[in-house]
Amino acid sequence: MANTLFYISLSVIWIMLLYHMFLMQGGYLHYLRFRRPIKRWEQNGIPLPKVSILIPAHNEEVVIERTLKAMIRLEYPKEKLEIVVINDNSSDRTGEIADKYAAKYPSVKVVHTKPPHAGKGKSGALNQGLKHSTGDIIVVYDADNTPERKAVYYLVLAMLNDPKAGVVVGKFRVVNAAHNLLTRFINIETICFQWMAQAGRFNWFKVTTIPGTNFAIRRSLIEQLGGWDEKALAEDTELTIRVYNSGYYIRFFPAAITWEQEPETWKVWWKQRTRWARGNQYVVLKFAGSLFSLRKKSIMFDILYFFFTYFLFFLGVIISDMLFIINLFVDLQLNIGIVAIILWILAFFLYVTEVMIALSIERTEFTLKNILIILFMYFTYSQLWIVLVMYALFLETKRVLLREETRWYKTERFSKDKQQKEAL
Repeated sequence: MANTLFYISLSVIWIMLLYHMFLMQGGYLHYLRFRRPIKRWEQNGIPLPKVSILIPAHNEEVVIERTLKAMIRLEYPKEKLEIVVINDNSSDRTGEIADKYAAKYPSVKVVHTKPPHAGKGKSGALNQGLKHSTGDIIVVYDADNTPERKAVYYLVLAMLNDPKAGVVVGKFRVVNAAHNLLTRFINIETICFQWMAQAGRFNWFKVTTIPGTNFAIRRSLIEQLGGWDEKALAEDTELTIRVYNSGYYIRFFPAAITWEQEPETWKVWWKQRTRWARGNQYVVLKFAGSLFSLRKKSIMFDILYFFFTYFLFFLGVIISDMLFIINLFVDLQLNIGIVAIILWILAFFLYVTEVMIALSIERTEFTLKNILIILFMYFTYSQLWIVLVMYALFLETKRVLLREETRWYKTERFSKDKQQKEAL
């Protein structure tokens, strides 16, 4: 029995590794050609539409001013740009700072929300902002984001020239990557997500997940879908499924770049990643019943991928690790053999290769220091995800059973230090 479980778990792990290598190849191909249509698109001369940027903000006084400065500097016609800050029941100076910019810049508008329709989460704040916006295209940024000057322009340009795209997603980078070991881990994780999961899936399947920031969606589409799901902890992933099921697809266009702050302490990281895991588990469970009736069949495989990742894959890793540890103290008579040991070693090197390919795309990140961090990351940061996913599954199950209300799970922000930069 123990031998059977071990080989099943090893097979599940290898399936995921090979699939990720396949995605990484697709991501690299997308990197080589995503810029090619830009010149042709610009020559088409399609008039730029009015854009509303929604910035949900709940107690964001540490970062909101830097974000608004970045918004003011955007290279987009000012008469066609509306910046809507949703001050969602903040108890700090977020509203005061936003009001100061609104008084100085006509393009900035502040929406102050109060209970009972406020403070329940990002989705609710975005829905309030949508009601007070007037743009034909809605762009979303988190309150800690500093988009590069042409980010919004590139999002809109891609959407105008791709009628099948209901949403255009840009790339995000870590502004505080060099702060400590944790932020270096997150930086590598983020780069892999961009080029492996986002670019890779788009290249092979025309499937991309909406992130929480740096994306544009057609106003007609988000209104047709009834706005954001206020019960979803990962409102971005949930919206992704509904966009595809509406008949549109989502384009990944990494020319549009934003810089965001990531957690600098393990406590903040744990809270943020737990919310992400719970949110994705919610999406899997929400759409599992209608899996085969989805209009866009390609998204069916994406839901299966989330199910495989957050349930089967981690279960396989847990079983494998538990059997290995137990066998150190109790003889389970595991007939692992040299083949299984070789497969485990090869799995490790395959993991390292995938990550190094992703780093080679962001050339400034392909350093000896980061390569050494990758080796260490496999045995530490990556393994911690196993515990986190199990904890998230427990919390999400409890929330469903007890019908707990969704509320803000806001990531703690940190003051800008000398290691951070504004990539404007």
